[in-house]
Amino acid sequence: MFEKILIANRGEIALRIQRACRELAIKTVVVHSEADREAKYVKLADESVCIGPASSTQSYLNVPAIISAAEVTDSEAIHPGYGFLSENADFAERVETSGFTFIGPRPETIRLMGDKVSAKDAMKAAGVPCVPGSDGALPEDPKEIIRIAKSVGYPVIIKAAGGGGGRGMRVVHTEAALISAVNMTRTEAQTAFGNPVVYMEKYLENPRHVEIQVLADSFRNAVYLGERDCSMQRRHQKVIEEAPAPHIASRYITRVGERCADACRRINYRGAGTFEFLYENGEFYFIEMNTRVQVEHPVTEAITGVDIVQEQIRIAAGEKLRLRQKDIAFKGHAIECRINAEDPFTFVPSPGKISFWHPPGGPGIRVDSHVYQGYTVPSHYDSMVGKLISYGDTREQAIRRMRIALSEMGVEGIKTNIALHQELMMDANFVHGGTSIHYLEQKLAAKGELKK
Repeated sequence: MFEKILIANRGEIALRIQRACRELAIKTVVVHSEADREAKYVKLADESVCIGPASSTQSYLNVPAIISAAEVTDSEAIHPGYGFLSENADFAERVETSGFTFIGPRPETIRLMGDKVSAKDAMKAAGVPCVPGSDGALPEDPKEIIRIAKSVGYPVIIKAAGGGGGRGMRVVHTEAALISAVNMTRTEAQTAFGNPVVYMEKYLENPRHVEIQVLADSFRNAVYLGERDCSMQRRHQKVIEEAPAPHIASRYITRVGERCADACRRINYRGAGTFEFLYENGEFYFIEMNTRVQVEHPVTEAITGVDIVQEQIRIAAGEKLRLRQKDIAFKGHAIECRINAEDPFTFVPSPGKISFWHPPGGPGIRVDSHVYQGYTVPSHYDSMVGKLISYGDTREQAIRRMRIALSEMGVEGIKTNIALHQELMMDANFVHGGTSIHYLEQKLAAKGELKK
């Protein structure tokens, strides 16, 4: 096991990784920007290194500074968390060639799954169900593009091979709009991702977003830890996540989960990962794989009892998976609300000093947050200030506990989206379960129309 790990991230995930390390008796080094000097995890770290000014390009994305910090502190491994450099294959390679262990997949695996075309090809080969679409990248010939769209059936969606986070995609409903949409997406993809390659998929009208969590070691052992429903989204950004996904028969989950675990063995995957699917009419369609720990990992931890971050560390240290599929039992239900420093209905960010902070408690409640009373939320980064997780024996109990927790949570000095979560926890369609990825945006749009 490692003696010292450098955490190359910030916010709640930096604290989460730090806690996992401390439980494993591993010393931690935290790198931070000047804006994060007063963060809780910086104070709690065994060592901390300031790697640059507030701008993430000069700090959290500054690879030479991170590697230098690992060298001067004699760290053995680097945990990238999520976001920033977590899915950057060049960074993972630089970490390994500099003599450190990257706590995540091998660089070649990150590259394979980071390109949506090669990822889809790999999944097809492994028998993982994929969205109908082009067989790889779209050709240059407009006539051939039109032929592919006809065979797939409108509406279709054009996606950038190097895209992610909801960027680099365009929905096309008619043949007349197709070629210009492809050309615009290619131009955007080149500008945003340095890769003009695009591909086509059938656009599913009313799908849910369901994902499968996996763990795999360096010895081709792999397991799946069930599914999460992350359909409550706004602009492709998740707002609420839960596990398990309501109203999906366990036999469907078993079938797709086993295929995901098998895909991990085939591509020699290492570490924690998430297969993301669109789910519609009883069918799963693979869209991408996240080669890192997810923001919403706590709901899976709650229903399985598996510490995903600790397992990442054990796998990176060369240990075999301690779990077999038969060892994993799913119990109860968990819901996560992302608490953001933003107006609950206009979504305008609200950085500033937190004058009052009172996290909730009680049975089945977990709060993952790096903030505290007197902490100043910087304006330079993502607006999430914490995650509120409720667990219950049933989904109904998890919802009731979440309602109570949200009513107890007190934050002053900044605006938060707590009011939106309270509204959603009372929403009849959410309470029933199984809303589509479009539900929240449609609800907000209708609300805006009513105000007018």
